[in-house]
Amino acid sequence: MKLNSYIDHTILKPTTLMSDIEKLCSEAKEYSFAAVCVPPNFVKKAKELLVGSSVKIATVIGFPFGYSAVEAKIAEILLAIVDGVDELDVVINISAIKNNDWLYLANEINHIMPIIRSNGKVVKIIIESGILTDEEIIKCCEIYGLAGIDYLKTSTGYAEKGASVEAVSLFRLHLPAHVQIKASGGIRDYAFAKQLIDAGATRLGCSAGVAILQGAPAGETDY
Repeated sequence: MKLNSYIDHTILKPTTLMSDIEKLCSEAKEYSFAAVCVPPNFVKKAKELLVGSSVKIATVIGFPFGYSAVEAKIAEILLAIVDGVDELDVVINISAIKNNDWLYLANEINHIMPIIRSNGKVVKIIIESGILTDEEIIKCCEIYGLAGIDYLKTSTGYAEKGASVEAVSLFRLHLPAHVQIKASGGIRDYAFAKQLIDAGATRLGCSAGVAILQGAPAGETDY
Protein backbone atom coordinates (compact mmCIF):
# COMPACT_ATOMS: atom_id res chain seq x y z
CA MET A 1 0.00 0.00 0.00
CA LYS A 2 1.40 3.36 -1.04
CA LEU A 3 -0.42 5.51 1.48
CA ASN A 4 0.41 8.88 -0.07
CA SER A 5 -1.56 7.95 -3.20
CA TYR A 6 -4.72 7.66 -1.10
CA ILE A 7 -4.57 11.14 0.43
CA ASP A 8 -6.45 14.28 -0.57
CA HIS A 9 -4.32 16.88 1.25
CA THR A 10 -6.98 19.22 2.57
CA ILE A 11 -7.53 22.70 3.94
CA LEU A 12 -11.08 24.03 4.11
CA LYS A 13 -11.16 26.31 7.14
CA PRO A 14 -12.89 29.67 6.58
CA THR A 15 -9.75 31.54 7.64
CA THR A 16 -7.54 29.92 4.97
CA LEU A 17 -4.68 32.18 3.85
CA MET A 18 -2.91 32.24 0.52
CA SER A 19 0.23 31.14 2.37
CA ASP A 20 -1.70 28.08 3.62
CA ILE A 21 -2.52 27.14 0.03
CA GLU A 22 1.10 27.59 -1.04
CA LYS A 23 2.25 25.31 1.79
CA LEU A 24 -0.45 22.74 1.04
CA CYS A 25 0.48 22.54 -2.64
CA SER A 26 4.20 22.40 -1.89
CA GLU A 27 3.64 19.48 0.50
CA ALA A 28 1.34 17.75 -1.99
CA LYS A 29 4.08 17.82 -4.62
CA GLU A 30 6.78 16.75 -2.15
CA TYR A 31 4.78 13.77 -0.89
CA SER A 32 3.01 12.90 -4.18
CA PHE A 33 -0.47 13.07 -2.69
CA ALA A 34 -3.43 12.15 -4.88
CA ALA A 35 -4.96 15.62 -4.70
CA VAL A 36 -5.28 18.85 -2.79
CA CYS A 37 -8.75 19.85 -1.64
CA VAL A 38 -9.11 23.61 -1.31
CA PRO A 39 -11.90 26.19 -0.92
CA PRO A 40 -13.47 27.21 -4.25
CA ASN A 41 -11.84 30.64 -4.26
CA PHE A 42 -8.38 29.02 -4.23
CA VAL A 43 -8.84 26.56 -7.11
CA LYS A 44 -7.22 28.86 -9.66
CA LYS A 45 -4.20 29.46 -7.41
CA ALA A 46 -3.79 25.76 -6.66
CA LYS A 47 -3.91 25.00 -10.39
CA GLU A 48 -1.13 27.52 -10.95
CA LEU A 49 0.99 26.12 -8.10
CA LEU A 50 0.60 22.50 -9.25
CA VAL A 51 1.34 22.96 -12.95
CA GLY A 52 3.49 20.08 -14.17
CA SER A 53 2.72 17.82 -11.21
CA SER A 54 0.46 14.75 -11.05
CA VAL A 55 -1.48 16.15 -8.07
CA LYS A 56 -5.17 16.75 -8.82
CA ILE A 57 -7.13 19.80 -7.67
CA ALA A 58 -10.35 19.17 -5.78
CA THR A 59 -12.81 21.63 -4.29
CA VAL A 60 -16.07 21.51 -2.35
CA ILE A 61 -19.56 22.39 -3.54
CA GLY A 62 -22.46 23.32 -1.24
CA PHE A 63 -20.03 23.11 1.67
CA PRO A 64 -20.46 22.33 4.51
CA PHE A 65 -24.21 21.85 5.02
CA GLY A 66 -25.43 21.03 1.52
CA TYR A 67 -28.67 23.01 1.68
CA SER A 68 -27.86 25.41 -1.15
CA ALA A 69 -30.37 25.33 -4.00
CA VAL A 70 -29.51 22.99 -6.86
CA GLU A 71 -29.07 26.02 -9.11
CA ALA A 72 -26.51 27.48 -6.69
CA LYS A 73 -24.56 24.21 -6.63
CA ILE A 74 -24.56 24.11 -10.42
CA ALA A 75 -23.20 27.66 -10.52
CA GLU A 76 -20.43 26.68 -8.07
CA ILE A 77 -19.59 23.62 -10.15
CA LEU A 78 -19.37 25.61 -13.38
CA LEU A 79 -17.13 28.26 -11.79
CA ALA A 80 -14.82 25.59 -10.36
CA ILE A 81 -14.56 23.94 -13.77
CA VAL A 82 -13.67 27.28 -15.37
CA ASP A 83 -10.97 27.75 -12.71
CA GLY A 84 -9.41 24.38 -13.54
CA VAL A 85 -10.74 21.91 -10.98
CA ASP A 86 -10.28 18.15 -11.53
CA GLU A 87 -12.49 16.73 -8.79
CA LEU A 88 -15.68 18.02 -7.17
CA ASP A 89 -16.64 17.07 -3.60
CA VAL A 90 -20.36 17.87 -3.50
CA VAL A 91 -22.32 18.05 -0.24
CA ILE A 92 -25.83 16.86 -0.93
CA ASN A 93 -28.82 18.24 0.94
CA ILE A 94 -28.48 16.64 4.39
CA SER A 95 -31.77 18.18 5.52
CA ALA A 96 -33.53 16.37 2.67
CA ILE A 97 -32.11 13.05 3.90
CA LYS A 98 -33.36 13.68 7.44
CA ASN A 99 -36.79 14.58 6.03
CA ASN A 100 -36.88 11.44 3.84
CA ASP A 101 -37.20 13.62 0.75
CA TRP A 102 -35.50 11.17 -1.57
CA LEU A 103 -37.23 12.65 -4.63
CA TYR A 104 -35.47 15.97 -3.95
CA LEU A 105 -32.13 14.19 -3.66
CA ALA A 106 -32.68 12.22 -6.87
CA ASN A 107 -33.59 15.44 -8.68
CA GLU A 108 -30.48 17.17 -7.26
CA ILE A 109 -28.03 14.50 -8.38
CA ASN A 110 -29.75 14.09 -11.76
CA HIS A 111 -29.21 17.80 -12.48
CA ILE A 112 -25.61 17.81 -11.28
CA MET A 113 -24.23 14.65 -12.91
CA PRO A 114 -24.63 15.56 -16.61
CA ILE A 115 -22.67 18.80 -16.09
CA ILE A 116 -19.82 17.06 -14.28
CA ARG A 117 -19.71 14.17 -16.73
CA SER A 118 -19.85 16.34 -19.85
CA ASN A 119 -16.79 18.18 -18.55
CA GLY A 120 -14.89 15.00 -17.72
CA LYS A 121 -14.55 15.69 -13.99
CA VAL A 122 -14.54 13.34 -11.00
CA VAL A 123 -17.45 13.62 -8.55
CA LYS A 124 -17.38 12.71 -4.87
CA ILE A 125 -20.73 12.92 -3.06
CA ILE A 126 -20.58 13.82 0.66
CA ILE A 127 -23.43 12.46 2.81
CA GLU A 128 -22.28 13.22 6.42
CA SER A 129 -22.50 9.60 7.61
CA GLY A 130 -21.80 10.46 11.25
CA ILE A 131 -25.26 11.97 11.70
CA LEU A 132 -27.20 9.44 9.61
CA THR A 133 -28.83 6.16 10.56
CA ASP A 134 -27.70 2.94 8.89
CA GLU A 135 -30.96 2.90 6.93
CA GLU A 136 -30.32 6.44 5.64
CA ILE A 137 -26.76 5.51 4.64
CA ILE A 138 -27.98 2.42 2.78
CA LYS A 139 -30.59 4.47 0.92
CA CYS A 140 -27.87 6.97 -0.07
CA CYS A 141 -25.71 4.11 -1.34
CA GLU A 142 -28.62 2.98 -3.52
CA ILE A 143 -29.45 6.43 -4.94
CA TYR A 144 -25.90 7.59 -5.58
CA GLY A 145 -24.73 4.19 -6.75
CA LEU A 146 -27.42 4.26 -9.42
CA ALA A 147 -26.48 7.84 -10.33
CA GLY A 148 -23.00 6.64 -11.37
CA ILE A 149 -20.88 8.79 -9.05
CA ASP A 150 -17.14 8.15 -8.68
CA TYR A 151 -16.89 8.29 -4.88
CA LEU A 152 -19.22 8.34 -1.91
CA LYS A 153 -17.60 10.38 0.85
CA THR A 154 -18.30 10.02 4.56
CA SER A 155 -18.08 13.50 5.98
CA THR A 156 -17.38 17.20 5.67
CA GLY A 157 -15.39 17.28 8.92
CA TYR A 158 -17.90 19.77 10.36
CA ALA A 159 -20.30 17.32 12.03
CA GLU A 160 -19.72 15.97 15.53
CA LYS A 161 -18.61 12.62 14.10
CA GLY A 162 -16.38 12.19 11.06
CA ALA A 163 -15.15 9.08 9.30
CA SER A 164 -15.63 5.67 10.91
CA VAL A 165 -14.65 2.15 9.99
CA GLU A 166 -18.29 1.13 10.46
CA ALA A 167 -19.56 3.68 7.93
CA VAL A 168 -16.91 2.77 5.35
CA SER A 169 -17.73 -0.94 5.77
CA LEU A 170 -21.45 -0.19 5.34
CA PHE A 171 -20.72 1.87 2.22
CA ARG A 172 -18.70 -0.96 0.71
CA LEU A 173 -21.40 -3.52 1.45
CA HIS A 174 -24.12 -1.51 -0.29
CA LEU A 175 -22.37 0.40 -3.08
CA PRO A 176 -21.80 -0.98 -6.58
CA ALA A 177 -18.24 -2.23 -7.04
CA HIS A 178 -17.35 0.64 -9.41
CA VAL A 179 -18.14 3.34 -6.82
CA GLN A 180 -15.14 4.14 -4.65
CA ILE A 181 -15.16 5.45 -1.09
CA LYS A 182 -13.55 8.55 0.36
CA ALA A 183 -13.24 8.71 4.14
CA SER A 184 -12.77 12.12 5.73
CA GLY A 185 -13.14 13.82 9.08
CA GLY A 186 -10.92 13.14 12.08
CA ILE A 187 -8.20 11.11 10.33
CA ARG A 188 -5.04 12.11 12.15
CA ASP A 189 -2.77 9.05 12.41
CA TYR A 190 -1.52 6.10 10.40
CA ALA A 191 -3.34 3.43 12.42
CA PHE A 192 -6.79 4.93 11.76
CA ALA A 193 -5.96 5.63 8.13
CA LYS A 194 -4.96 1.98 7.66
CA GLN A 195 -8.18 0.76 9.30
CA LEU A 196 -10.27 2.88 6.92
CA ILE A 197 -8.37 1.62 3.89
CA ASP A 198 -8.72 -1.99 5.05
CA ALA A 199 -12.48 -1.38 5.38
CA GLY A 200 -12.69 -0.24 1.75
CA ALA A 201 -11.68 3.44 1.50
CA THR A 202 -9.62 4.33 -1.56
CA ARG A 203 -9.24 8.03 -0.73
CA LEU A 204 -8.65 9.78 2.56
CA GLY A 205 -9.45 13.46 3.03
CA CYS A 206 -7.24 14.85 5.76
CA SER A 207 -5.37 17.94 6.83
CA ALA A 208 -2.84 15.80 8.74
CA GLY A 209 -1.52 13.99 5.67
CA VAL A 210 2.13 14.76 6.32
CA ALA A 211 1.96 13.59 9.94
CA ILE A 212 0.14 10.43 8.87
CA LEU A 213 2.84 9.59 6.34
CA GLN A 214 5.60 10.30 8.80
CA GLY A 215 4.01 7.74 11.13
CA ALA A 216 3.74 5.07 8.44
CA PRO A 217 5.98 1.98 8.48
CA ALA A 218 8.83 1.73 5.96
CA GLY A 219 7.63 0.70 2.53
CA GLU A 220 4.12 2.09 2.96
CA THR A 221 4.83 5.21 0.89
CA ASP A 222 6.47 5.95 -2.44
CA TYR A 223 7.39 9.63 -2.28
